[in-house]
Amino acid sequence: MTAPTLGFIARPTLPPARHLELARAVEAAGIDELWLWEDCFKETAVAGAAAVLGATERLRVGTGVLPVPLRNVALTAMEIATIDGMFPGRLVPGVGHGVQDWMGRVGARAASPLTLLREHLTALRALLDGERVTTRGRYVTLEDVVLDWPPATRPPVLSAAVGPRTLRLVGEHADGVILTSSTGLDRLPGALEQVGAGRRAAGREEPFEVVVFVAVARRAEHLADTRAMLAGEGHDVADDAGLARLAAWGEAEQVAATLRAYADAGATTVVAEPDAHEPDPEGLAAWFGQEVAPLLR
Repeated sequence: MTAPTLGFIARPTLPPARHLELARAVEAAGIDELWLWEDCFKETAVAGAAAVLGATERLRVGTGVLPVPLRNVALTAMEIATIDGMFPGRLVPGVGHGVQDWMGRVGARAASPLTLLREHLTALRALLDGERVTTRGRYVTLEDVVLDWPPATRPPVLSAAVGPRTLRLVGEHADGVILTSSTGLDRLPGALEQVGAGRRAAGREEPFEVVVFVAVARRAEHLADTRAMLAGEGHDVADDAGLARLAAWGEAEQVAATLRAYADAGATTVVAEPDAHEPDPEGLAAWFGQEVAPLLR
C-alpha cells in the first residue's frame, strides 16, 4: 500500500471563531491537510482557507467544495490564483454541483447541473493554466479573459461527485475526485470504475487524485449524527457492522486498518470527518495525527 495523504475536516457546525484553533491543532498533530466545507448558509471556504493558510506554516487546505452555481468561473479562478500566489502549493481547490435545494433558495439553481459543472471545470483549468479564454456555453461565457497572476504551477482542480454521470464527467474534466463519507468501502470500487470510464473516454493518463471522506471517532457513540445522516440516505447502519463499512472508530489500530482498506481500494487521500457535534475536534485531531497516522505511514 502506498501511504495515503491524510486530512481532517472542519465541519460547518464548528463556529468560524474556532477554525484557527483547530487548524493549529491539525498542523501540530502532523496531519497533511485541513478540509473546509462551504455549506449554505454557514461559512465560505475561500475566506476560511486564506485565514487558515496565513495562521499555519506547512498545512495544506482543501475546499470541499465550492458550489459552482454561486460563482462566476473567472472569480473562482481569481480566488484560487490569489491564494496560490500567497501560499504556493498549499491550496487544494475542490468544486461541485452544490446542494440543489440551497442553490434554488438563492436563485442559482441550474437546469442542467452537469452542463454547468463541465463548462466551469473546463474554463477554470484553462484560466489557471494562464490561457486566454473565450467561450460561449450554456452557462459559462468568457470573452478574451486571462489572469494577470496565474499560478506558477496550476494546482490540481478537484470535483465532488456522487452519481454515475457526474463521476464520469469528473474523470473526463477534473484532476481528481472528492467522494463523501456516504460512499463507503462498498461503493468506492464502483465510483472509481465510473471515474475510470470517464478518464478512458477522454484519453487521460496523467495522475489523478482520489480524495475520500471517512467518518472517524474514538467511540461508536460519537457517531450518532453520522449514523442518522447515513440512515436518512438509505444505508443500513442500524447495527455497528453496517456502520463499519462507512465509518471508522475504536482503538488507533482498528481505525488505521479501516483507513488502510480505503487506500488499498484506490484512495490517494483519506480525510477524517468528525461527527457533526464532536465535542472536542482538536483532541480528535491530535489523537488522529499522533496515534492513527503513524500506523498508515
